[in-house]
Amino acid sequence: MSNKKVSGELFKKMVTNGAIHLKNNHKEVDHLNVFPVPDGDTGTNMQMTMMAGIKEVTALNSNSIVDVSKILSRGLLMGACGNSGVILSQFFRGVYSEISKINNGSVTIKEFIQALVGGYQMAYRAVMDPVEGTILTVVRESAERVLQEQKNLTTIEDVLKVYLNQAKATLTKTPELLPVLKEAGVVDSGGAGFIKIIEGMLMALEGQILSEEAMSIPQQNVKHEEYIGANALGEIDIKFGYCTEFIVSLFNWENFDINSVRGPLEQMGDSLVVVTDEDLLKVHVHTNEPGVALTLAQKFGELKTVKIENMRSQHSNITGQDHSHDHDHDRVEAKPQTVEVKKPRAKYGLIAVAQGDGTKEALKELGVDYIVDGGQTMNPPTEDFIKAIEKVNAENIIILPNNSNIILTAEQAAKLSEGYNVSVLKTKTVAQGYASLIQFDPTVALEDNVETMQSVVDNLKSGEVTYAVRDTEMHGVKVSAGDYIGISKSKIIISTKDRIETIKGLLDKLVDKDAEIVTIFYGNGVSDEEIELVSEYIAELNEDCEVEAISGKQDIYSYILAVE
Repeated sequence: MSNKKVSGELFKKMVTNGAIHLKNNHKEVDHLNVFPVPDGDTGTNMQMTMMAGIKEVTALNSNSIVDVSKILSRGLLMGACGNSGVILSQFFRGVYSEISKINNGSVTIKEFIQALVGGYQMAYRAVMDPVEGTILTVVRESAERVLQEQKNLTTIEDVLKVYLNQAKATLTKTPELLPVLKEAGVVDSGGAGFIKIIEGMLMALEGQILSEEAMSIPQQNVKHEEYIGANALGEIDIKFGYCTEFIVSLFNWENFDINSVRGPLEQMGDSLVVVTDEDLLKVHVHTNEPGVALTLAQKFGELKTVKIENMRSQHSNITGQDHSHDHDHDRVEAKPQTVEVKKPRAKYGLIAVAQGDGTKEALKELGVDYIVDGGQTMNPPTEDFIKAIEKVNAENIIILPNNSNIILTAEQAAKLSEGYNVSVLKTKTVAQGYASLIQFDPTVALEDNVETMQSVVDNLKSGEVTYAVRDTEMHGVKVSAGDYIGISKSKIIISTKDRIETIKGLLDKLVDKDAEIVTIFYGNGVSDEEIELVSEYIAELNEDCEVEAISGKQDIYSYILAVE
């Protein structure tokens, strides 16, 4: 079949097929991680991002390509995980931005090409310092190629074939553009994941629709207090029984005040997330009055999607408990409902990303108000940060991502959270975040705190010890699968068969005569005796250096270090 236009229905099939194709092959993309460490997650992040968007698109009744691309863009925006997921969400936001300029339910070949151009332009704008040799180069050169060939392209299939061929050609040369890829012997993983999406889209155009069995929405293993495993719930009282989510197309979005919705909803329930993006309002709330929430929303716009789930019924099905009479006020035994008094908005709120019970506890002891579960092996989506910002409810909020691959996601959430002053510190490890928190001063302005804390991060020496999952040679260091490797400043410093030897080699590079404090977060499997040996070795390097050893209980990374 040859398509001269892309309708909303066809576009929905294309992006869904692309998401499924990526999902089916995301492990292959994960294995392209530059570092041979067990947290290669680009493919996972990209497929989780895509499936979040497809979940929204699947629930959409409209067949207008404007509506489909818009809902896809919003779904990706909220579900974006990791830097690659954020860039992917921005690409499709750019696609929608161009499609939104038309007034028809479908786009022509010329308009589709312009949408691809808008996608790469928006993706570039999302990154403060764009790096060539990444997914950015792939989307740019592919769009530029179809723009050049536009006169020769007579079908949408032609467009995507040329686009895909250029994407593959660009991907093969990414190691020449980015030396770290060449040294690792891999191509850019983000670009590879993007190609899987385009391949799936082209398959849909050619009539090859992938099985829906592969399209289950991935679980994100969120571990906030409101997402406890069902089997561990036991006997609980579900105070607000209906998980209510809806999207509203606002009547007068340019003058809309988000607090006109947030305020009443705060009094009706909990787990509230309220987000606006141009003319759309997205709400998630747990309440006993979903109808009242929907009526409130309709004052400001037209309901586009609605999802209401009875959490008491879900809990009863899993645990065998009967919540059907939890709010039966005719029963003599019924207890009067307590009214939760909402705390006034605080001046400051601190949000940090962390894994490991010990790490989380250490951060809380330094004043962190909310922990977003995640880190090296799981990058939380944008919506997790928005939820955290709402939960903290502070005038000024500082987010510590504690991972380089989470910074863009946190920054995207900060931009989407109206009514809050949110700053994101560029902390790349939990040890950096921990050290910066010591300098936090709740009595000074947000800008002063951010400047002081970021200065601590910038002047720290930091490093990690983990293990290799494949053979490679990087930075002049030969690595064999199973070796322990010491990493600092995105470089492999040492690789050995012995963990003690590796941590000592890393410390040799980090601890000098000027070092004053070494903070160590040690993970599962590291004994007290081993920590004692490490502390003694630091004393040999610098007898005046203070050592703070914290049992972080994290997986994958045996040691996470910060040297001040």
